[in-house]
Amino acid sequence: MIAEFLDGLVRFHFLQNALITAIVIGIIGGAVGCFIILRGLSLMGDAISHAVLPGVALSYILGINFFIGAILFGLFAAGLITAIKNHSPIKSDTAIGITFSSFLALGVVLIGVANSSTDLFHILFGNILAVQDREMWVTILVSLGVLACITLFFRPLLLTSFDPILAKSMGFKVAGYHYLLMGLLTLVSVTAMQSVGTILIVALFITPAATAYLYTNSLKAMIFLSSFLGALASVLGLFIGYSFNIAAGSSIVLTAAVFFAISFVIAPKQGNIKKIFSAHH
Repeated sequence: MIAEFLDGLVRFHFLQNALITAIVIGIIGGAVGCFIILRGLSLMGDAISHAVLPGVALSYILGINFFIGAILFGLFAAGLITAIKNHSPIKSDTAIGITFSSFLALGVVLIGVANSSTDLFHILFGNILAVQDREMWVTILVSLGVLACITLFFRPLLLTSFDPILAKSMGFKVAGYHYLLMGLLTLVSVTAMQSVGTILIVALFITPAATAYLYTNSLKAMIFLSSFLGALASVLGLFIGYSFNIAAGSSIVLTAAVFFAISFVIAPKQGNIKKIFSAHH
């Protein structure tokens, strides 16, 4: 089966594109996801990945590049959620719930207007085996840009994630870095949409990062481990999807979930192994 997959990789251009795109998205989703879970913004990833849907639909209707519409709507949703949270007694999870369900509904309505139901399925669930050369290169370029941003602003992002009050007293613009992170999250969501679809993107942000969090207390180590796990889940998921003819995007997400389940049992932070041994002695 592995030989068949490797043979397919040599022979089929679409499979090469899928593999490269999957690895890149696994790496970048894993890196951005670390900041998302440290800030307790896991639901924000969910909201933004769904909020890009009306942007995509509107771009189809207007005949412009869907990237532009998606990014504008993603940032708009992030701003809206922050505004509702800051200017009312409503907590952020409620603001996120209201925003993302409304945007998702609006997206479905607009896609109905645009008459592109096949596209809707691809947008929601992705199709990594259909990624074209241009989409692959866009994914690579966006990912390099996002990684450069994380490297450049690593210290302020680290400080504002762990201790926003201290960061503020040191003169860091906490809100500015929040929006920078939301911008990166939106960019990655839009890029990953073609491969895993808006429904599953969140899993690529959260699951590898949560798994890495079980093993380390250092943010740098967490980012490297999370990116590695994201890439590994992408490769294995694509292999399973291709070999057994099941949806590759879903296979990738389930593979990442299996890594988490195993780590939940064996990771040193959990201390489960110690408990088992001490129970036997």
